[in-house]
Amino acid sequence: MAVEKIGFVGLGIMGLPMAGNLLKAGYELVVWNRTTSKANDFAANNPGVSVASSPAEVAEQARVIITIVTDSSDVAQVVLGENGISSGIKEGSVVIDMSTISPAVEKDLNVLLEEKGCSLIDAPVSGGDVGAQAGTLAIMAGGQRTDFEKVLPVFEAMGKTITYCGPVGSGQLTKQCNQILVSMNLNAVCEAISFADNNGLDPDVMISAVSGGAAGSWQLSNLGPKIVEGDYEPGFMIDLMQKDLKLVMETANASSTQVTGASMVHQLFNSAQGKGLGRKGTQALFEAVSGKD
Repeated sequence: MAVEKIGFVGLGIMGLPMAGNLLKAGYELVVWNRTTSKANDFAANNPGVSVASSPAEVAEQARVIITIVTDSSDVAQVVLGENGISSGIKEGSVVIDMSTISPAVEKDLNVLLEEKGCSLIDAPVSGGDVGAQAGTLAIMAGGQRTDFEKVLPVFEAMGKTITYCGPVGSGQLTKQCNQILVSMNLNAVCEAISFADNNGLDPDVMISAVSGGAAGSWQLSNLGPKIVEGDYEPGFMIDLMQKDLKLVMETANASSTQVTGASMVHQLFNSAQGKGLGRKGTQALFEAVSGKD
């Protein structure tokens, strides 16, 4: 499949820089966003971008359509809703959903798209807004391998670590594993900083000392200094992490899998939300872990 024009639905914190990197790679874009002004501003500042009036019109103009929206219901709406992608899609097209949603929903959407002679790849991402801007996202893809290979250059324009994980739904399951690891690691970072501070050790010194050893991690190096500075501006919001962890809990319950640690961090994030920090960055978990305001 020779891809020249890409449809892009969802120009939020992640979607906007991802779309920008596709432009840099030489692709033309037709875009749609729920807040029309964002799409219009993006097009006004970037030659090679046109704005569609609906997701259906996006699908009419592009054979590869990327969606990156908030939740399962949002993906279902832009794909199956009134003037959705499915009502304008052409046979042979590929929908790439880069949102983080339920694996079961992805499977259901794929069945409906296959009836139209099309296919779906679920390809959630990790790396936050920093990775989206730099084009270094980790992309976890599920779907037919032949479809994955056809659109691999598209992924390469947005990400650095691109992994084929298996059939449809596998990308979302991999992302859920990612969120278990991320959230529990972040809790450890918060505990270590609180422990250092309460015992008279400079947290910045602690972070510098341990980052190069076995305790080093992305969360420690990138969010640790922000916690120390009290910088809770979001790269990835607590509300969104809670949405992801809720999906983890649903999958764990359905498969009778114990996720004790992730469940505990889910409750700590609940406490942070109770403090009014839901729209702050995930590093604001520190407020719930440390008990400090």
